[in-house]
Formats: sequence, C-alpha cells, structure tokens
Amino acid sequence: MKLIQSRDNLFYKSLKRLAESGRERRKTGRTLLDGVHLVEAWETRYGPVETLVVGESALAGGEIAGFVAGRDCTLLSDALLRDLGLVDTPSGLLAVVAMPGRASAVDLDRDAVLLDGVQDPGNVGTLLRTAAAAGIRQVLLSPGCAAAWSPKVLRAGQGAQFVLDIHEDADLAEFVAAYRGSTAVTCLDGATSLYEAQWQGPLAWIFGAEGQGVRRELIAAADLRIRIPMPGAVESLNVGAAAAVCLFEALRRRLS
Repeated sequence: MKLIQSRDNLFYKSLKRLAESGRERRKTGRTLLDGVHLVEAWETRYGPVETLVVGESALAGGEIAGFVAGRDCTLLSDALLRDLGLVDTPSGLLAVVAMPGRASAVDLDRDAVLLDGVQDPGNVGTLLRTAAAAGIRQVLLSPGCAAAWSPKVLRAGQGAQFVLDIHEDADLAEFVAAYRGSTAVTCLDGATSLYEAQWQGPLAWIFGAEGQGVRRELIAAADLRIRIPMPGAVESLNVGAAAAVCLFEALRRRLS
C-alpha cells in the first residue's frame, strides 16, 4: 500500500472536503463512513464500498487489520487521519461510499418520526438509531437539522440510515396537515401523560431542537400533546432519551 503523508495529496484533499463540507457531499453524491461496524453494515446492505482508507497504526494488528486483510486499501498517516476531523475519536478505518438515492415519496399512512430543527449530529444519529430499533421506517427532517448522511451523524446512527426512508429538508407542517394517522408532540403545556394518552392506528412523533423544542405551529397542529412523567429530581430529558421513552412505549402497546 502507498502511504499518504502529505496534506497536498489530491486524494487526501478530496477526503478533507468530504469530511468538512455538506456542499461537497451533495455535489459528489459521496460521504465517509468511520469504523468497521459501519462499513460492515453498509456492505451488508449495499455491497462493497468504493474505497477503503486505513490509518497507518491500524495495520499493526487487531480488528481493523483483520478486516482489511487481502483488500485494496489506501494507507493514510495517523496524523492526516486525525486532521480530517471526521469524528472525535477516529477508529482507524474509513470508507468512501456513494450515498443512496432519495427515499420514495412519504407515506401518509405509516408510522413516522419527525425531527424539527435538531442540529446536534450526535442527537440526530441517536434519534435515527432509536427510530430504527423501535421499528419505525420513515423519518422526516426539517431544514436546519444536521445532515443525515454527514460522517458524524452516520457514526452516531451506526447503520440506522441504511434501513430507514429518510426525507431531508421536509415541510413538516405540510406532512402533519396531510397525515392520515395521529400526530404526537412532547411538550408540557396542556399535555397528557404518555402512559394515559390514547391513540389508534399509525402515529407520527414530532421531536424538537435541543434548546427551543418543537415550533409552536407544529405543537398547535398535533393531535396529541404528550408529557413524560418524571417524578425524579430533573425537569427534562435529552431529546434522544425522550424519543426512546416515547417510541418504545408505543412499541410496547403495539406488541401487547
């Protein structure tokens, strides 16, 4: 393998642009995966990745060395791998992949999760992963959400993106108005306990940004206002934790 050590290398520059620029990812239709688990999940769903990139020290032994044995790879110095700033703790293995095409049209009769202005990549990835784990297959992201196919969201989602129909830059108010099931939003004012609320048929949950929450117009348009009872000494939950409580309560009801 040829070792790339220079920041002036054209291939390294292309990785840097993909790591840092959403515009570059949209223009090229490509993104970056970090870690063996994510690469394996991709290849299970879509087939071989375009390019494997390995950090110099990762070839010394261990899981990554075993995973790439016998495969064509590009070798990157550890310093350059860190400088990509892809994630906080690079695993030592990257892959360049072509992002899947756009999801099919939204389904107004199917369960859904709607994310309203959730900007933190870790939270968006966690929400996608939680939705997939709870059996939800349709997620809509409003403008202003962290990009679902950005490297940090992919890392947090751990493959959830590969099993979801994801609709980015979605008009959530339009979806809520047309939806043929029930819509639910977590809030405090005029809300019913999650464990007392009643609904039938398909359900679309709306979760909001970390600070300001769901927009008022979406709260007003929702069929159900839900609060999570919290008898402990805290006033609120992280949006990822709140979503997990709600989605798995809905799943528990469905299974019973």
